[in-house]
Amino acid sequence: MSVTSVHKNPEALAMSITATFDAPVEQVWRVWADPRKLERWWGPPTYPATVLDHELTPGGRVTYFMTGSEGDQPRGWWRVLAVESPHRLEFEDGFADGAGEPDPNMPTTTTRVSLTELEDGGTIMAIETTFPTLEAMEKMVAMGMEEGMTLAIGQIDGLLS
Repeated sequence: MSVTSVHKNPEALAMSITATFDAPVEQVWRVWADPRKLERWWGPPTYPATVLDHELTPGGRVTYFMTGSEGDQPRGWWRVLAVESPHRLEFEDGFADGAGEPDPNMPTTTTRVSLTELEDGGTIMAIETTFPTLEAMEKMVAMGMEEGMTLAIGQIDGLLS
């Protein structure tokens, strides 16, 4: 089991997910840096992702869509804020409309990822998402963000073996 904790902090408008992997930092970093690996876990198992653009540099953009079992294709985007390979990634994350443009009716979050090497050669991955308002946080949690991210991260172990 890769996810070891999920913590919601409404006062800080944040949700943190911690996962541990039996793989070195560089290998875990590749699940973010390689678009083909990213699309194999970014999204729960019932909503596999297809990455369209993947520019993992400050100011870069990542765009994707997920395909549901009914054929629906929700879209999303990242605006990359910081990259310190292989230990840190920060990006704005939002929903997109059918044309791939940011959806102004949905909240935009900021996600910070850190990868820390363990003494045994494994990796701790900490993902902190901050929300613009408490209402946005409650909306995203009600939409299943916690469960979706936990299921998505649970797919990473299979990519590392």
